[in-house]
Amino acid sequence: MARVTVEDCVQKVPNRFELVLYAAQRARNLSRGEEITIDRDNDKNPVVALREIAESTLELSKLEQDLVKSLTRAPEPEPADEEVLDLIPTDQNIFGLQDVSAEEEAANLPVENEDMSPEDLEAAIEAELGGRPRR
Repeated sequence: MARVTVEDCVQKVPNRFELVLYAAQRARNLSRGEEITIDRDNDKNPVVALREIAESTLELSKLEQDLVKSLTRAPEPEPADEEVLDLIPTDQNIFGLQDVSAEEEAANLPVENEDMSPEDLEAAIEAELGGRPRR
């Protein structure tokens, strides 16, 4: 068959929409490296696909399965309920971290000499930071 026409292919696949889908899928498969079942004759992949359909050299059921597989998508994950989110581990409940304000944190720090004045405490902090002023 020197030229392929739609009429040649419609005899094998009566629905033209299905024909286009099959031919496009077969052309994609050929681009991916599947073997050609006819002589190429310098034709591009879409023409080769139509010629293969017209000459019935491939199984349309297998081509349909490839098409369906390529068009299927993974379902969207369902949103999690609040109860489920409470069960999901987070940094806070894995490591026992809590949101503590700076004042509460400072109150819980061990103090070597509780008799220090605020000025002495400030000087000790600056000395610890290497003379950099506290922000």
